Amino acid sequence: MDERLILQWVPDELWNLAGPLIPPPPRRPQGGGTPPIDARAVFAAIVYVLTTGCAWRHLPPGFGVSKATAHRRFVAWTRAGLWRRLHVAALDQLGSKGLIDWSRATADAASVRAKKGAT
Repeated sequence: MDERLILQWVPDELWNLAGPLIPPPPRRPQGGGTPPIDARAVFAAIVYVLTTGCAWRHLPPGFGVSKATAHRRFVAWTRAGLWRRLHVAALDQLGSKGLIDWSRATADAASVRAKKGAT
């Protein structure tokens, strides 16, 4: 595992925001098994794939995470709502520092359901 590569894709500021939101790995009912891969390394591998657009199968080995593990955790974390919670946390942090320019905000009404017969 290349620590520099992980820090490049997930700097401390991002990890401090995302780390507490990541759900713990599921416990094995029978116990044993291999210990879980470091969550930060997996998160960095996922960020790499999502940012670069590369296929999961082309994930560089420097992250120390297998393609299957990265994809499996991505799916599990997506189902757990990690990305939505991370988005909200980032907006909260930026908003508390006054770094959001609300004059450029827009509302997309295309996703709002229109009721039949509404006037």
